[in-house]
Amino acid sequence: MTKTLARWGGAAAVMLLSLGQPVLAAPVAGPAQAADMAAIQQQLNALRAEYDAKIGDLETRLKAAEARATAAPVATPGQAIASASGSASPPHIAPGDLAHSDLAPGEVMIADNAPEPEAKTSSANAMNPGVSVVLNGNYVATSRNPDAMRIRGYPLSDDARSKPRGLSLDESEITLAANVDPYLTANLTLSFGADNQPSVEEAYIQSTSLPGGVTVRGGRFFSAIGYLNERHAHNWSFIDMPLPYRALLGKQYGDDGVQARWLAPTPFFLEIGGEAFKGDHFPAGNPDKNNAGAQTAFVHTGGDINTDSSWLAALSYIHTEAHNRAAAPGLPGGETFDGHDALGIASLVYKWAPGGNPVQQNLVLSGEYFYGRQSGRFDGLAATRDPRGWYAQGVFQFTPRWSLGLRYAALQSLDTPILPIGSDFNGLGHSPRAVSALLEYDTSEFGRFRAEYTHDMSDLRPNDELMLQYTVVYGPHGAHRY
Repeated sequence: MTKTLARWGGAAAVMLLSLGQPVLAAPVAGPAQAADMAAIQQQLNALRAEYDAKIGDLETRLKAAEARATAAPVATPGQAIASASGSASPPHIAPGDLAHSDLAPGEVMIADNAPEPEAKTSSANAMNPGVSVVLNGNYVATSRNPDAMRIRGYPLSDDARSKPRGLSLDESEITLAANVDPYLTANLTLSFGADNQPSVEEAYIQSTSLPGGVTVRGGRFFSAIGYLNERHAHNWSFIDMPLPYRALLGKQYGDDGVQARWLAPTPFFLEIGGEAFKGDHFPAGNPDKNNAGAQTAFVHTGGDINTDSSWLAALSYIHTEAHNRAAAPGLPGGETFDGHDALGIASLVYKWAPGGNPVQQNLVLSGEYFYGRQSGRFDGLAATRDPRGWYAQGVFQFTPRWSLGLRYAALQSLDTPILPIGSDFNGLGHSPRAVSALLEYDTSEFGRFRAEYTHDMSDLRPNDELMLQYTVVYGPHGAHRY
């Protein structure tokens, strides 16, 4: 730092000396020229005073920094990042995040240009990973028994079912994250639900230093398709997922696989990626080949509109194979599907915060359209179906602690006439839909309480649902994507 100050001081001295030299070989000045020269001299004197003030400020900051360095041990770049996020290699953050972030309680935003550990330096937290905990709890009251609820024409996986009545634990998490070395980072997230059984929600390694803006991930993780799929439950915009996610992706698609992303060197945000998964999760199921049972592709783009607002748009595609996949497991009927399921998703997000500061007020508007094609054998009979769905939602934080949200979601009527009327594959001409209202109160960046009311018309008989939720976060927790 002393060498840096010396360079600054030398440059400033040269500039001051040059500014102080008289103009050589100047002609005799007239009254107008003399006035101009006097004005110029006045500006030079002002510049000289400004540079003197800057040098004095730098000397003061240098002394303060030297005093702090003497009083505390020097942290490596890896330690500095780990202390903030629990991982020395945070995920990429899209443009607009720093000004319009929608972090869950306790999350810390780390910029893309944060320093990385040097190649010859071991990871600061390789033997001491950052540990974060998310606690979620629910109270649910419904007018109908949630165990009997259906989305007509759209058989559900177990994960997409309605939450149980009464008090229950809801997807609480423990995450361990750390840099393995200068080239890899690792993440393990364990999830605990109302059944008290732990499960590995995510467990993956990810590259940190590949050239050309490329990042590779391998292990178990949520797919990057859609806008909400990659988010953990505590970072959802509402307490539950929108109707199309539940019906078409089993709430959200995650599996064992590999992922590659490329961040294009463009003046705006542009990211292209693809994934290959084992294919052991709804809408895929029971993979019986060596090749991947699910493949995805996605494009994300976005940027700032002005200092107050930003946007994100995305196109996603997922293709899955199912082999004798049980539809609506645990329910009578035992319907099965064997075939291919292709789904395209178009996403659009707008974020607004006055002055680019979301702390006092912010608004997030988002919507997605789902277009699918299912072809194969439904209960042993060949058929093709084209599911469609969409949702639109908005969440407005009108004070630093209070937020309001509104969401509407719908699916088209989906029938398979060749099957019996009682089959879950038959929608009986019914178009599922649901409307939800949200009220949120944040105790701080680490605690949150929510109340959500939903009028659910996804079955032939409507269901009124009231959900209350608390969420607390403690320990270093990395920022989520835009």
